[in-house]
Amino acid sequence: MSDLNRGIMKFEGADSPKVVTISTVLILGSIVALIIWALQAAYAVS
Repeated sequence: MSDLNRGIMKFEGADSPKVVTISTVLILGSIVALIIWALQAAYAVS
């Protein structure tokens, strides 16, 4: 059992590369979308 299965994500496969990659893409994508939205709202870019 890896250390990642001991915290909040207490299920098998919580630390598999596939799940980590999908989570990373979702989180980084959300951050980028929020930054773009904030810049457009603040500066009326295009």
